[in-house]
Amino acid sequence: MEDAQVRQAVTDDVPAVKAITDAAYRPYIERIGMVPQPMEADHAANVAAGRVFVACEPGGDPVGLVVVEARPGHLFLDSIAVHPDAHGRGVGRRLLRFVDAHARALGLPEVRLYTNAMMWENQEIYPKYGYRLVERRVDGPYDRVHYRKRLP
Repeated sequence: MEDAQVRQAVTDDVPAVKAITDAAYRPYIERIGMVPQPMEADHAANVAAGRVFVACEPGGDPVGLVVVEARPGHLFLDSIAVHPDAHGRGVGRRLLRFVDAHARALGLPEVRLYTNAMMWENQEIYPKYGYRLVERRVDGPYDRVHYRKRLP
């Protein structure tokens, strides 16, 4: 799936965005004791705002996505989700490369993100892609680990 194409999501993608997000984050509900924030997002509003990009199989439907927001001095990676049926096919890697390229295209020198401290798989993945731990901070009911990646 390294050849997955990433494109900006359109209104017709909203059901797929919701389905992918729910499928990707549902396994964490029991572990963290609450619904992960990306599952409660207003997907239609994010798509309308141009914040969502989907990874599609060649000639096919979306199988992964990122939600990003340009902020002063960085691109914030709000959510990344890959449908479990597409795991192990390079979709996440392709999406992370897209995020770097998108930040560069916007003239932003770094990407920032956070993940729930109970999503330990992510804490193993992000450093492999150049993200450095910044801090761990509790934000309301969320115990979050914050990362940053400075782009060359």
